[in-house]
Amino acid sequence: MHTITKAVEVEVPVSVAYNQWTQFESFPRFMSGVEDVRQIDDATLHFSTKISGVKREYDARITEQVPDTIISWESLEQPRNAGSVRFDVLGPDRSGVSVTLEWEPETFTEKAGAALSADEMQVAADLDKFKDFIEERQRETGAWRGTVGGVAVEGSGPVHGDTLGSGTPLEDGTTENGTPNI
Repeated sequence: MHTITKAVEVEVPVSVAYNQWTQFESFPRFMSGVEDVRQIDDATLHFSTKISGVKREYDARITEQVPDTIISWESLEQPRNAGSVRFDVLGPDRSGVSVTLEWEPETFTEKAGAALSADEMQVAADLDKFKDFIEERQRETGAWRGTVGGVAVEGSGPVHGDTLGSGTPLEDGTTENGTPNI
């Protein structure tokens, strides 16, 4: 397994950074190569990716989730990957977001990219896009404040703050993620 660790500081409270990261469907807005994420249940996600021209779909399980602290996951099938996102309070309106990703390069292109640290550069670039996304908004598009540990899911479900379920309403009659605003 190849391991990458990258971090970024964001100028928002830790709860805002964490809450936004729980909105998995928004990942394509700041993660290159992620085309779609569907949340199947509180602890299972379905990813559609296209990286270096290779399309893949896989399910991942959230293995640990503690509000304002950590979200960890592991894939349930190929391609094998696992990791965590840690959130640290750096001040009242400042947070640290640190990603550790373990993955198994499969294709020649993936192996070459890992050897040349292209994957590390991509994770760093995606964290910078997350920083721009959340600092521009200064608020999350939604939140999930429950706790996941092993197979247990506890606590509250979705919290939508300024949203209507799946995104902030837009003037064209849709929400941020493109679903009709009915």
